[in-house]
Amino acid sequence: MSDERYHRQSLVPSIGEAGQQRLGGASVLVVGCGALGTVSADLLARAGIGHIRIVDRDIVDVTNLQRQVLFDESDLASPKATAARNRLRSINSTIDIEAFVEDVDASNIERLADGCTAIVDGLDNFETRYLLNDLAVSTDRPWFYGGAVGTTGMSAAIMPGESPCLRCVFPEPPAPGLSPTCDTAGVLGPVVHMVAAHQAMQAIKFLSGHAEAVDRRVHSFDAWSNTRHAMDLTVPRDDCPCCGLRRFEWLQRQRRSTTTVLCGRDAVQVKPDPGCDALPLNALAGRLAKHGTFRESSEVLHGRLEEAGVDLTVFPDGRALIKGSTTPEHARTIYARYIGT
Repeated sequence: MSDERYHRQSLVPSIGEAGQQRLGGASVLVVGCGALGTVSADLLARAGIGHIRIVDRDIVDVTNLQRQVLFDESDLASPKATAARNRLRSINSTIDIEAFVEDVDASNIERLADGCTAIVDGLDNFETRYLLNDLAVSTDRPWFYGGAVGTTGMSAAIMPGESPCLRCVFPEPPAPGLSPTCDTAGVLGPVVHMVAAHQAMQAIKFLSGHAEAVDRRVHSFDAWSNTRHAMDLTVPRDDCPCCGLRRFEWLQRQRRSTTTVLCGRDAVQVKPDPGCDALPLNALAGRLAKHGTFRESSEVLHGRLEEAGVDLTVFPDGRALIKGSTTPEHARTIYARYIGT
């Protein structure tokens, strides 16, 4: 069955039987399983990547269904990573798929990426992308960047030592409030597919043994105005803070935050300090019962805080997603009031 499954792909001369075998022996980390992550993971699983590890901190929301292709209505309020894993296993049972319901940061990125030969970006925030960039450059491991908002998209293959890294192109992340987000500008599903297809294509080139064919340019486009640009930066910058000067500020925890506004969710994530004890969700559910209606599982506690007017999702590691919160400060206040510090 495996030979038949990949028959059409193996007929492509650039892949062939040897390339297909390399894909089967490859291991990929997909960080973020929202719009870009679901499309990329779907393409890679169908291509026969032997080991796919999916990491995501969020749960499935009804607004995700417009563009996040691995989810349906039965997945609402389920962790995205596990819902995506279950769907992909039903698509391709011949490969190994792992799911981690975690927030990626400097304390766990090396563990999550252990054994993976490439990284695919399915993120919705710049802070974690700069962390991925640090990890990729410091370990000489390629990663495939992507971003989509409104009708615009951007993608690039980061090949440490061979192509510019993220900080060669953007030395610093954009200041808060300056970049459009899914909340402010929306996003069209076809734009997501265009970006994710480019990411997956470059990953397949590399993983099948054809690194020389990987496109080193930074691509951007506006699907509505029919414009496309390719920035040809073929070599890393000597003065780049990351790959030139070897300063890994995000990986070394010199730059981080404890609250994050989530793209497309009208939500803020609040994260406790690393090293906190596991949170007993059943006990918390009991405490919150008088404040709203909650549903609890071993993976997540989810419900509505009626008096605060927000939806609250809590994970065993103490992370909370507060939907309807107006600011990070407001989210931290709700966290302290109902969960504790």
